Amino acid sequence: METVISMDPFNAMEGDEAATRLDKAVLPLVRTHPAESGVATLSDGRDAFAARVLLADAAERSVDAQYYLWRSDKTGTLLFDALYRAAERGVRVRLLLDDNNTTGQDDLLAALNAHPNIEVRLFNPFRFRRWRALGYLTDFARLNRRMHNKVFIADNEATIVGGRNIGDEYFDAGDSPWFIDLDVLAVGQIVKEVASDFERYWESQSAWRADRVLTAVDRTAIAKLVTAASQVRHNPAAQTYIRALAKRPFVDELLAGRLSLEWADTRLVSDDPAKGLGRAAGDMLLWPQLQREVGEPKRELELVSPYFVPTKTGMALFTDSVMRGVRISVLTNSLEATDVAVVHAGYAKWRKLLLKAGVRLFELKRLSSPPTVRDRGLTGHSASSLHAKIISVDRARIFIGSLNFDPRSATFNTEMGFVINSPRLAGAVADALAEDLSGRLYKVSLNDAGALQWEEQRGGKRLTHAKEPDAGFWRRTLVLVMSMLPIEWLL
Repeated sequence: METVISMDPFNAMEGDEAATRLDKAVLPLVRTHPAESGVATLSDGRDAFAARVLLADAAERSVDAQYYLWRSDKTGTLLFDALYRAAERGVRVRLLLDDNNTTGQDDLLAALNAHPNIEVRLFNPFRFRRWRALGYLTDFARLNRRMHNKVFIADNEATIVGGRNIGDEYFDAGDSPWFIDLDVLAVGQIVKEVASDFERYWESQSAWRADRVLTAVDRTAIAKLVTAASQVRHNPAAQTYIRALAKRPFVDELLAGRLSLEWADTRLVSDDPAKGLGRAAGDMLLWPQLQREVGEPKRELELVSPYFVPTKTGMALFTDSVMRGVRISVLTNSLEATDVAVVHAGYAKWRKLLLKAGVRLFELKRLSSPPTVRDRGLTGHSASSLHAKIISVDRARIFIGSLNFDPRSATFNTEMGFVINSPRLAGAVADALAEDLSGRLYKVSLNDAGALQWEEQRGGKRLTHAKEPDAGFWRRTLVLVMSMLPIEWLL
């Protein structure tokens, strides 16, 4: 069932002077769908960025943001500035960041935290701010556990959850490396669950107040952020991006009250934040929750994961499902497209066994190669890469969130996401992936001799490769060596 969400502040409930703009837009719809949530997928990076800025600008009570990574680049600076502007209007802003990627941001975060309406907390922070590697030497068991969640909540009325961190590559901004990703904008019942989950993390032992970790900075230091945001806005490349945002259909639909929502039973699955200290009980972890919510596939399982390391446990699940007649398709990054080659090594060692078990494997090609992008091996960015995390079961239920299908997500990192019971949405997302990416994939298979081969369609012709395409000798050798090492549990 579809409806539209109105962002028109004049469509107000009479007599409710305390209601915010978002309240007035959402509550009438929620009342007609008391047991469901309204969801809209954000597959376009510019729509995903615009949605966050619009929610921050529309908020009147609160903005809560929880992210694994928030860069100080063009989009990151503009979103930091949006939080600051909200705080200046009197909105309470809370920012919970994993500390693994905050290098060079201490002064900025301390300045934001000094604002009377902004509070910053850091998840599993490094005590050694300058020489962080020392932290891994002295406190590896804790620092190896990271918060991978991605959450944005405005006025506890609307939320965005999914795969995107905050940075240019996630929002298709400029010439930087970019990701194919997916978020969900949601209103209704599910927002209360997300807000409650944010509170769990905010109050957890792993979430440290910024003033316990960062050196105090005078509030006037916030002027650096305002200046940086102004410089971004006046940058010609940024102006082009901002103008393009204003032309996005999503923005027009949101502001004009024409945004289509799918109303469906939507469930939040989320790790207990105690996982950040290695103290979460097994039944409080995301993976068993996810298995309960999506159920056992009966006909079809489609899995999209940028980092795919099945392990023996996953192999057993796949093999059992195929033997029961379930058609399983997996889409992940090719070696040329992945931004973390070491994780690809954890996948490559399982390919032949997966194919022999009857699993269909597809790998995303690198779509472009800007000359400014350099491949840095284990940690470098490629020109384009899959980053969405999706599980579709029987085209009836779909998971969209932060969870990668690898040991790190299952064991060390905290993760979250939505399970949406919607055949229309599950089918639409699966079909869109198949249609949009049909010419951008390698189909991996075994030849008559039992060796791996990669098939693609190019220029109307079918090409077959005997080696991982366009990866280079040394990159292939690196993956081969890494696949032999006993490090799968860390990937």
